[in-house]
Amino acid sequence: MERNDIINRVQEVFRDELELDDLVLTDETTADDVEEWDSLSHVQLVVALEKAFNIKFTSREILSWDNVGDLVDCIEKKL
Repeated sequence: MERNDIINRVQEVFRDELELDDLVLTDETTADDVEEWDSLSHVQLVVALEKAFNIKFTSREILSWDNVGDLVDCIEKKL
């Protein structure tokens, strides 16, 4: 799966989970940039992403993400 495809899929998951149809993610996007992305929705996003990509994240991986780019890098390594 190409990086661009991963970003598009991640964006779909974020839009569904956060109920933001017009959300546009970039590698630099952080939780501070998206009002609806709080600690509870973060857990929901992680679970939804694991299901969408059929992968599992470790706690260490999750804690290492500073932005969407880090998240996409992590997914890319697992696919």
